[in-house]
Amino acid sequence: MEEKTDRPPDMEALCGDPRLPRVTVRHEYMGCRSYPISPTTSVGDVKRRLYEETDLPVTQQRLVHNGRELEDGIQIETLLLPVSPEVFITLEGMGLKGGGRFGQTTPPLVEFLKDILRRYPEGGQILKELIQNAEDAGATEVKFMFDETEYGVESLWSQDMAQYQGPALYVYNDAVFTDEDWNGIQEIARSRKREDPLKVGRFGIGFNSVYHITDVPSIFSSEQIGMLDPHQTLFGVHESGQCWNLKKDIKEVTELADQFAPYFGIFGSTEKTMKDGSFPGTLFRFPLRMKPSQLSGNIYNKEKILELFESFKADADTVLLFLQSVQKVSLHIREPDGTQRMLFQVTAVENSDDKLERPNSLETLRQAIDCYSNGMPSSTIMCATYQVNIVTQDETVKETQRTTWLVCNGVGGRGMCTEMDSLADDLKFIPAVGIALPLTVDKEENKGASSGFSGRAFCFLPLPPGEESVTGLPVHVSGFFGLTDNRRSIKWREVDQWRDPAALWNELLIVNIIPRAYFTLIMEVIRRVQTKKDQDFPLSPKGTYQAWPDLHRVKSRWKPVLQPLLQDLLQQQVIYSLSQNWIRADEAVFSELDIEEQREDISAVVISYLQSTGMQVAAVPAAIEAVLATHTSGPNEVKKVSPHLVRQVIRKCRHKGPSQEKLLLLEFVLSDSCYSDLMGLELLPLQDETFDPSKLAMKPIHECTYCDIKENQRPTAQKHSPKKIKIHTLPEILKEVTLVVEQAWKLPETERKKMIRRLYLKWHPDKNAENLDIATEVFKHLQNEINRMEKQSLSDQQNTDRASRRPFSTSSARF
Repeated sequence: MEEKTDRPPDMEALCGDPRLPRVTVRHEYMGCRSYPISPTTSVGDVKRRLYEETDLPVTQQRLVHNGRELEDGIQIETLLLPVSPEVFITLEGMGLKGGGRFGQTTPPLVEFLKDILRRYPEGGQILKELIQNAEDAGATEVKFMFDETEYGVESLWSQDMAQYQGPALYVYNDAVFTDEDWNGIQEIARSRKREDPLKVGRFGIGFNSVYHITDVPSIFSSEQIGMLDPHQTLFGVHESGQCWNLKKDIKEVTELADQFAPYFGIFGSTEKTMKDGSFPGTLFRFPLRMKPSQLSGNIYNKEKILELFESFKADADTVLLFLQSVQKVSLHIREPDGTQRMLFQVTAVENSDDKLERPNSLETLRQAIDCYSNGMPSSTIMCATYQVNIVTQDETVKETQRTTWLVCNGVGGRGMCTEMDSLADDLKFIPAVGIALPLTVDKEENKGASSGFSGRAFCFLPLPPGEESVTGLPVHVSGFFGLTDNRRSIKWREVDQWRDPAALWNELLIVNIIPRAYFTLIMEVIRRVQTKKDQDFPLSPKGTYQAWPDLHRVKSRWKPVLQPLLQDLLQQQVIYSLSQNWIRADEAVFSELDIEEQREDISAVVISYLQSTGMQVAAVPAAIEAVLATHTSGPNEVKKVSPHLVRQVIRKCRHKGPSQEKLLLLEFVLSDSCYSDLMGLELLPLQDETFDPSKLAMKPIHECTYCDIKENQRPTAQKHSPKKIKIHTLPEILKEVTLVVEQAWKLPETERKKMIRRLYLKWHPDKNAENLDIATEVFKHLQNEINRMEKQSLSDQQNTDRASRRPFSTSSARF
């Protein structure tokens, strides 16, 4: 094996000088490589340089010029023509046994980028990619600006550059490019972010989505200005870009004043910047494509840029939720006359009650990530929760909106799931997740994140809107997910990619890590409701239920979150009782009386009585009750307030309240028509105005037959039951029938029909052959009472209709 030597000193020193002659080495599948040369650069020097870059041994290199092989000692400068500053030679590599060339080739750069653009649709996601780059760099602020300025075209690198001196999209952030960043942005097929799992944009293709907009993107950061030219036509044959250093190349930068004018006088870049030779930030410039090119036929103008801005604004109130560095993003425009104005801004504002809460939480999160990356074992998830306000300012409509969120970020411990740990090491992933719950919007209009809220999936930044990103949860969920290469959707295990490691990772993240962070968020909501004042935390105890999932809304991909989440929740005091206590679900008796067709007075008496016996009655939304019913069973099964439950309690704990309450309780326990379960209840009224749990009192009057009444009148019955039931004679039976019919007319129509049918069946003469005369009288009376109530209902309805048509007058007797 040949030993690599230091690069020839003359070639090393000349690498950054664009004014020197150059040698371009062409190869069929290695592509072209171009180097500046000095008068002493030899063919051997070029071979050694090629060996350093390609590992192709010098002994196997044949450099050919005009059909003849060049000796190592020939000086390259002798091959130059007087009219050209560049010489082209061809590299031919000999096979090990002298065979012919063979190997795979890479597509031209333009074709490679066109393939990226086909897979990476244009739209607001382009701006998010640039925000990701800023987040990776540790920036705190990002600014986008559409500049309509037409810059001069006199002093340019070449006249071909004139077409890029017009309108452009600028992107600024307050971080500075490192050497690694400069190298990484040139390596389009490899992402340096993969080496650092903390980076959000890990795929390397994200930045290249800007080629939807431009053919010549450029970067100004620290001491350098770099321009990219994938068409390889502006800076020399097979040259895909050019870079200038403000200190080393200040003479050329000054001479080409028009060329570099677009980088000064914008976002803090001034004449002083040029004098200092350094810009304390990063400025991207994307001149709009004015005519179709080989790379794209997509023409961009002001209207399209403003559409990008509008697309970004649609997601703006959530963009900053899970980012650790970027806290402000704004959109600007600069008119042709130089007038600059802000169109829109979104800012993450710390909680005024505790301004250190978010910074401290994010520091805890970074430490947890370091622990996982360094292999420190832990069987639990490390979570950090903070409250943050997202403020959006839309200057186009003069509207400011403020949304408050509670965000819980978590990092799984190394040891929680061995399969995840193995995948994390292979994929360079981290089990980091985040859950965000919207708390309030300070405007009365139902706008913003918490209006018609539907949870979405994030990979630190929101995934593109659409069905694939909707979770159906009442929270936003962020995770270090494995995404498709265009970053538009989460990978899932399908039949054709069942063994895809990134898809498997996503499933394990959803089952093992996300439920624990979600649980922590709900418990933190409850803790803050308990400990903070109303003005410091906007949710009430009942408001905590809005963080719970709704079984019927959760999408199938996300249902695996439910079982582990609820398993943890049901062991904690997460239910708020009507007695204002926090209790476990298995300690609660859930009341649906507020949503049933029960009278308010009955509901109040029933709940008050159960509370007096020591029961914890709770009222929760129907969706929460459905969740509890689905995930509880056996001794922990959900208990509900029902006639059956109240009958059981009355048998154990006598009701000691007034008679009116007993009658209301009686009405409730009769509402399920389970009359056989009335034995022993001290609720039935007797003639002497007392209540007795008599065994005779087993049926309400409208269920009794005349035989039942006669049985109660027998001497033996009276002997053993000195307190007689009120009904003794036919007139009293008729009176009770009248009362029952009147009560029936207060019921909903369906229930009324059921009760009338039961009365007909019980008192029909055919059913009472032994007491035909009495039954006939009662049945006739029943029919008359039903007819009377029907006529009365009709008359009442007619009176109501006439009253509604009567002109309003303050002279009415009501006033």
